[in-house]
Amino acid sequence: MSTQSLRRTVIPAPVPRPSAPDGSGGPGTTAASVGQERQERPGKATARSRAWTRLVDAVREAGRYTTTAEAERVTRIVLSALGGHVVGDERVALAQALPPEAARVVASQIPVTRPQTAAEFVDGVAARIEGATPATARWDVSSVLSVLPELVGDDLIDRVLRELPPGYALLFGKAELVPPAAR
Repeated sequence: MSTQSLRRTVIPAPVPRPSAPDGSGGPGTTAASVGQERQERPGKATARSRAWTRLVDAVREAGRYTTTAEAERVTRIVLSALGGHVVGDERVALAQALPPEAARVVASQIPVTRPQTAAEFVDGVAARIEGATPATARWDVSSVLSVLPELVGDDLIDRVLRELPPGYALLFGKAELVPPAAR
């Protein structure tokens, strides 16, 4: 066998098209060509974006945020904090019920080693938001968590609440029902 017959043909990997930070597709592309490219690839990605947009819009309305970007930022922060506290089957069910963008935020969190009270949870969110106070963080947390029952269903939220320490129900916009004392 000659060395020529052993030579491999190397096929270069495709070079990704540059993309500008604004999502326009980069230099040399027009908004029309990017829009056309997106229209040619409809399907789950489009539906997922709509579900995420509906979630962020609901948070924006509930929290009376002035911009969608602010509502999206708060949504990501609160869901990431929640993701560390919801574990097991409830975590899986919650991730499956949320839009994929939100599911990734929840599911990517490492579970906490010690459950936090609702007040500690709010304080933890306040630490993640620049300039937040416990009062503004409580507003942010409630703005996100209160839209989840309508999105994922009351039954799932009730299951999640049973796994969390007392005090979280109000953050989800639900009454905290205390079981009667044993006699």
